[in-house]
Amino acid sequence: MAAGHTPPEKVRKGDPKRDRGNRTGFSTGANAAAAATAATLGLVQGVVPEAVECVLPNTQRVRFNISDGTVIRHPGGGHAHAVSIKDAGDDPDATHGAHLTADVRRIIGGGGAIILKGGPGVGIVTKPGLGLDVGGPAINPAPRRSITENVASAGAAILSAGDSLEVTISVPGGEEMAKKTLNARLGILGGISILGTTGIVRPYSTAAFRASVIQAVDVAANQGQTSVVFTTGGRTEKCAMREFPQLDEACFVQMGDFVKAAFATALKHDMQHIIIGAMVGKLTKIAQGLSVTHAWREEVDRDLIAGAAAEVGAPADLIEEIRAAETARFAAERLAELGLAVAFHRSLAARAIRSLRERYPGPHRLTVLACNFEGVPIVTLNEEELMEPAHA
Repeated sequence: MAAGHTPPEKVRKGDPKRDRGNRTGFSTGANAAAAATAATLGLVQGVVPEAVECVLPNTQRVRFNISDGTVIRHPGGGHAHAVSIKDAGDDPDATHGAHLTADVRRIIGGGGAIILKGGPGVGIVTKPGLGLDVGGPAINPAPRRSITENVASAGAAILSAGDSLEVTISVPGGEEMAKKTLNARLGILGGISILGTTGIVRPYSTAAFRASVIQAVDVAANQGQTSVVFTTGGRTEKCAMREFPQLDEACFVQMGDFVKAAFATALKHDMQHIIIGAMVGKLTKIAQGLSVTHAWREEVDRDLIAGAAAEVGAPADLIEEIRAAETARFAAERLAELGLAVAFHRSLAARAIRSLRERYPGPHRLTVLACNFEGVPIVTLNEEELMEPAHA
């Protein structure tokens, strides 16, 4: 290293100072509203503008660039086409770069209504529980209102003349994009959802994921399911699916870090059996009683891990190493070498059950499935197997 050169500060994965970009972007709903507004103005003015100002659900006014604008006039009322390309900012969004496309048709003598439809690439709702009509397009309530209100403003002259406007939103390539989302699990098939409660996408926002957890539980409940399996990711979900093959796919919900949101929704729907699938790190954080288990929120409780290790007979020197270690994984791997993996994970699972029972009381049964890092089951513990009372 050259003299006088200061080494860069080491930034850990969970350090909030880690620079991941903070440029905000726009939701699919905001872009759909912009495209629909531009196409409507095309019918009013005879030409689609190259940019349009749109009011977002959060009341902010934003200017969007528009491409592929065309207007076709005919005696039946005419048709206009416009595209707004989604910029998700610094968020790693599956729909970044999507061409939100609006085709707006004027219906002579339609009675001044705005009719909203979904075209190719916009998902179709096939299951109840989403707050949307089964068989209709997956355009959520906030963007639905935003599209309608912006079109009503832009097309006021057409609507006041007694004609209607039929707005069809489509997304070329939307079906492929949807494969990177949870849409199929929620019963949204054939494309993406048009989303956005505010119109703004914040980088690495957790709001969308949290909302999808709640939505998934709603769907399971509306299908009459009485059991739900909350997992912390893809590997734990596959592990749980192998362990509980009798349960319908709708019962399996990737809650990620959102323990409180998952449980609150499950209790609201009177779920009778709640199963948690997790690996050692998240399992420890659940045992700590955290509402959100993200690494940035709070570190893993090393004393809790050390206590579990001591309970299953780990040597004193190893217990101290565990207490000083950065991760829960260190304890899991060292204890596995001693043949204590099952006992250790059972101890953590018991702590998790007691914590969950205290924080989320109710008539439901609790089960914890502990998985290893390859997604293989280590131990499944049912609440009734605990020797001690739940409040101990």
